[in-house]
Amino acid sequence: MINKKAEIFSAGRELFYAKGFKDTNISEIAKTAGIGVGTFYSYYSSKEELFLEVYFKENEDLKKRLLESMDWDSDPVTLITKMVTQNINEMNSNLILREWYNKELFSKLEQQFYQQDGLKSFDESNYGGKLELIKKWKAEGKIRDDIEDEMINAIFNAILYIDIHKSDIGMQYFPQIMFYITEFIMKGLTEDCPK
Repeated sequence: MINKKAEIFSAGRELFYAKGFKDTNISEIAKTAGIGVGTFYSYYSSKEELFLEVYFKENEDLKKRLLESMDWDSDPVTLITKMVTQNINEMNSNLILREWYNKELFSKLEQQFYQQDGLKSFDESNYGGKLELIKKWKAEGKIRDDIEDEMINAIFNAILYIDIHKSDIGMQYFPQIMFYITEFIMKGLTEDCPK
């Protein structure tokens, strides 16, 4: 049996990746999936609904790739700033993920992301791993030991939550500010530690 929803998803992903959200329309998605427009509406109420599903899958895949590509033995400043920089670079090079910075669309994406508790699920999937990494860095003298592990974890989460205020900060400044804030925080967490 053919999974029409999966075919629509795949067609939408292909077109969103090639053309972006704005330049993709439902009739193209339906045609690429080999279905009629009416069938599209049997599975998705709108192009936005499909796009959000595609976006969240792309975002989840990016997070997995990032976590798998990191050298967990590198020093904390290098590791965390590399993670943030790589995340920004990948988001900017992927037309689907780049929509997070699209003023017309990002508020819908943000609202849906936080309704689905996206950061919480990402944090829960990696919470134990981050705490173990923090403990390891403390044991190796790479990070301050005068701050509780849970507080350092909360600081890492705060870096992610800055994203909520990207429109307040200014979209033109946001990616670079994320890099600087991450670098400043990590240097603050590692200063006065034995090298």
